Amino acid sequence: MSLKNIFLKTKFTYKIYLYYNLYIRHKCFISRKQYSQWGEDIFINSFFKDIDNGIYLDIGCFHPYMYSNTCLLYKKGWNGINVDINQTAIDLFNIVRPKDTNICAAASNKKRELKVYFDDPFSPVNTVDEKFYQKLEKSFFKNKKILTVQSKTIEEIFEIGKIKNTIDFINIDAEGLDFEILQQINLSKYHVKLLSIETHNIDGSETENYESIKNFLEKSGYLIFKRVGPTTLFNLNEHNSRYK
Repeated sequence: MSLKNIFLKTKFTYKIYLYYNLYIRHKCFISRKQYSQWGEDIFINSFFKDIDNGIYLDIGCFHPYMYSNTCLLYKKGWNGINVDINQTAIDLFNIVRPKDTNICAAASNKKRELKVYFDDPFSPVNTVDEKFYQKLEKSFFKNKKILTVQSKTIEEIFEIGKIKNTIDFINIDAEGLDFEILQQINLSKYHVKLLSIETHNIDGSETENYESIKNFLEKSGYLIFKRVGPTTLFNLNEHNSRYK
């Protein structure tokens, strides 16, 4: 049995392991120029170089440091809402991002209980999307569990986070449900300036919903600002010339 599995057995040792994960394994006390997996946060931070106290929404937040597209923003004074289907992810955020609203839930168009294909408490591929699970089950999910999670609508998430009319940046990494979630957000109501969403696979091929995401955002007044790895950043047309 691994050290991690031993520590996850009781609430007390579980909390010790959370601190180990943050402060020993990921050395969160060391400042870095980049936290995201592909360098997305470098371009995100540059886009918002003149805004020191903005608001973000991170759906599928996973970890406050590892692969995070919002960590640099938080460190410069931003705060926001972090949402994930994995309670361990939210427990990590509660420790090191106390100014944020951290919610364990799935984002859905209605309140319901959803099945979670659970790989590991510290895995980036836990998902409620069966197609996504089937695609990756040979590479991950060696000790698969089927759990459940309550869903919340986007408006309910905004209400919990006390968001009324402004979200500067939205990051969506929902392992297969990105477009479904995107469609629920009233981008004009919340004056969203920049949006990050996975549109490509690791090999560079387009995801199933790439064209739908692109067309939806173009109709809402968004253009492609930058593509970084599997992620595409979209910004409002009126900001395009300013941040080239």
